[in-house]
Amino acid sequence: MTGTLAHIWRHPIKGIGSEACDQADLTPDHAVVGDRTWALLNAEADDTDDWQPRRNFLQVASGPALAAVGAVSTDNGVLLTHPDRDPLDFKPDTAPETLGAWIGDLWPTGRPGPARLVKAPPQGMTDVPYASVSIGNLSSLRALSQRAGMHVDMRRFRINLWLDGLAPFEEIDLLAGDITIGGVTLAPVEPIERCRAPDANPQNGHRDIGMLRTLEDGWNTRDFGVYFKVKSGGTVAVGDRLT
Repeated sequence: MTGTLAHIWRHPIKGIGSEACDQADLTPDHAVVGDRTWALLNAEADDTDDWQPRRNFLQVASGPALAAVGAVSTDNGVLLTHPDRDPLDFKPDTAPETLGAWIGDLWPTGRPGPARLVKAPPQGMTDVPYASVSIGNLSSLRALSQRAGMHVDMRRFRINLWLDGLAPFEEIDLLAGDITIGGVTLAPVEPIERCRAPDANPQNGHRDIGMLRTLEDGWNTRDFGVYFKVKSGGTVAVGDRLT
């Protein structure tokens, strides 16, 4: 089985902004370096920097408008953009309070609001309690778009590495053993079970599809994408080959 690494994404702040990259460093402890390094606790979460489940943070499944946030890592920190906001260029470690104020009514009323921006543990504040790399398949995304009758933007799934050249849903077969992308070896873990986050369109932050129903009707699953761990680290770049 062969394929090509077509896209790389990381998310400096969990649930708030997606950043396209030409290359990324992967390590066994940090997984994708710079991914989900920060996370914004909600007011009902434990006030700790330890790993916590996604329900304890501001994230797209509960606040779909956040899907339209873009992110760029800068010398100053992180630059966030949204179609309904002026850009915010801030340093998470020195001006964390500015993020909650910038989000404002992008977060729905009636839900616990922003509390504290925390620095994630080394593994990153991923949705699973280990240093994970998420992998998607562009052929599966095209099949999903066809089933949905609309273009499905890859950013809905907040996946790190997107492969091209596989058959639709052949990424599940990758879980049979270790894979190598560029000079990095990854060990398989499990499929990614989805929540409501991919219902929201990254162009405008509006829910415009029932993604779980689409997956269930088409393939009798709620899974889309697969999780791996970094076995031996290095740098991956767009264009690297999967073996």
